[in-house]
Amino acid sequence: MSDAPTREVARRVFASEFNDAGFTFKESDDERAPNYALLPTGERANRVFVVGTLTEKEDVGEDSEYWRGRVVDPTGTFFMYAGQYQPDAAGMLRDLEPPEYVAVVGKPRTYETDDGTVNVSVRPESITVVDAATRDRWVVETAERTMDRVDAFDAETNEYAGMAEEQYDLPVENYRRDVVTALESLDEAGEADDSQVEAE
Repeated sequence: MSDAPTREVARRVFASEFNDAGFTFKESDDERAPNYALLPTGERANRVFVVGTLTEKEDVGEDSEYWRGRVVDPTGTFFMYAGQYQPDAAGMLRDLEPPEYVAVVGKPRTYETDDGTVNVSVRPESITVVDAATRDRWVVETAERTMDRVDAFDAETNEYAGMAEEQYDLPVENYRRDVVTALESLDEAGEADDSQVEAE
C-alpha cells in the first residue's frame, strides 16, 4: 500500500446548502491534512461537484489574472475564483462566454469579511462545458444525495451531524425544501419545452 493521499470524493451539493457551510476544520494537526467544509446536512466536504449555468465572469485581479465566476443552480449561486494556481480553470473562465452550462469540481474556500460574515466559494480544479441533460441529471442526483443526508441526520450517532447541529442554527428541513424547489424547477423547464414543441 502506498502512502500517497487518495483524492477525496467530490460531494454533490446545492448552492443553498454550500453557501451555508461556513465552518471549516481539519481532522488532524498535520499541516498537509485536508481542509473540510462542514455541510449543514451533516457531511464533510473536501471537494465538491457542482453543475449549473455560468451567468457571469470577471477578471478581478490587479497584478495578474484572477477570475471570478458565478454559477447558478435552482437553489442559488456558487461563486468561484481561479488564478495563477488554477491555470486550467482560469483559462476556461477566460475563454467561456456566458451563459453556458458548466460542471465544476473544486475545493470549498471560506473568507471572513470585516463585518464577520463568512463567504463560501469554490476554488475550481476543473471546469467543463456540459449540456442541459447533464445539468438536469446533476440536479436529480444532487437532490437524492441531499435527501440521503437529511434523512440520515442524527446528531447522536453521526459525528458530523453533531458538529453541524453545534455550529449552525439551521433546521436541516430547509434543505428538504430546497430539494423540492430544485426538482420542481426541472418539471417547469420540461413543461416549457413541451409547450414550445406544441407551438412549433
